[in-house]
Amino acid sequence: MSLANHSVEKIGGTSMSDYVSVRDNIILQPARMKHFYQRVFVVSAYGGLTDKLLEHKKNGQPGVYALFANGVNDDSWMSALADVKTEMLDINASLFSADGLDKANEFISARIDNAQHVLADLQSLCSHGHFAIEDHLATVREMLASIGEAHSAWNMAELLQRDGVNAVFVDLTAWQGGEHVSLDARIEQAFKDIDLQTQLPIVTGYAHSEEGLMSTFDRGYSEMTFSRIAVLSQAQEAVIHKEFHLSSADPRLVGEDNAVPIGRTNYDVADQLANLGMEAIHPKAAKGLRQNNIALRVKNTFEPEHAGTLITGDYVSDKPCVEIIAGCKGVYAIEVFDQDMAGNIQQVDQDILRIIARFKAHIVSKDINANTITHYLSTNLKTVKRIRKALEDHFDEAEIKQQKVAIVSAIGSDMQVPGILAKTVKALADQNISVLAMHQSMRQVDMQFLVNESDYDQAINSLHSCLVEVHDHGDAICLAS
Repeated sequence: MSLANHSVEKIGGTSMSDYVSVRDNIILQPARMKHFYQRVFVVSAYGGLTDKLLEHKKNGQPGVYALFANGVNDDSWMSALADVKTEMLDINASLFSADGLDKANEFISARIDNAQHVLADLQSLCSHGHFAIEDHLATVREMLASIGEAHSAWNMAELLQRDGVNAVFVDLTAWQGGEHVSLDARIEQAFKDIDLQTQLPIVTGYAHSEEGLMSTFDRGYSEMTFSRIAVLSQAQEAVIHKEFHLSSADPRLVGEDNAVPIGRTNYDVADQLANLGMEAIHPKAAKGLRQNNIALRVKNTFEPEHAGTLITGDYVSDKPCVEIIAGCKGVYAIEVFDQDMAGNIQQVDQDILRIIARFKAHIVSKDINANTITHYLSTNLKTVKRIRKALEDHFDEAEIKQQKVAIVSAIGSDMQVPGILAKTVKALADQNISVLAMHQSMRQVDMQFLVNESDYDQAINSLHSCLVEVHDHGDAICLAS
């Protein structure tokens, strides 16, 4: 890769679905024209397509992968794949004129048709007793995910070429490639002949590697690709383009006039957001940027003049304060009470963690006392029931309860404000919101409050009002440069 004073930038799926805004607000944005070709763009699949190729990220509704994985003798995945193909061709029709449409359709149709043949052959093979479909599902998942990013990246490169930009399609999917190499080697091979001074690389968010990105990062794979490209190319800055600002709270809950964009924060805060499922970037992707002193900027695609949020490793607010009120609903508390646990907490906790890990449930938080361990899990009810059954089988004398709750969190780069915990609890009590549990770590970057799910919206509003709005931050909390 011909190094330059460049940035590596990722464009999210919702933004990708609006090509004109991406072209005008990101690629051709006037403020960036002096560095026009000193950028690398890593793109996500068009909004909603990865959900249909795999499964819906939020509600779990099965896509092609889930249908294939759950029914060896069921062909419903075929009709789901056909629906995805139809949607992709419809997207092409909305983007290309007659001159480019046939070429665009030929590209993506070849990939989808090839995937269908592979899946049909695998399904036939696994109908015989000697072959287990479970042995191949990780590969199937990666293959299907790659189709979405290949589609959007190829299209964007072609469209930009049409519009006078020397864009080049960089395919990291290794489609039909026989060589298995590491992620870093894949990136280095793909970029070795690219000149960032004269070419604008449009890169697939999915990258095939011998270690398998999805087995480690699952749906965060595109952020890992983005991060490694930034690190390997020694980027000056990493940028993520989203359809919204990183703000002090969800504007839909606290009102657009009350939510304040975050101008600056640090990677520690980004990790807390990721833990709540509101990630600016996957924590393991952020780790590489942080270790290599690469700043991350999060920008709103539809407000290109706004500097966005600058995330660095060393930033701490000038004065201790709360920067963000965030949280998540649909959390399940699983409480294990056992009188024999006292004095044996470590072993019991290890056993519980092994069971939770077996079902791949995300632990948002936990609390422990002498005879009780409660884990707060972000997962679906089906998985919770399986975990509870496994716990009951393992701890036959324990009392095990589950409850659906919500987590509301106050987050900041420095929250060492005297009396802040008492003030926060009082704000919730004044709204008749019962606090089921609470956590405040010595690191002083977040406070978590467990509340009934029905109280979630009011709790967000209450904390934002008493911890953020009272300071009247103006246009942003610490403007980014």
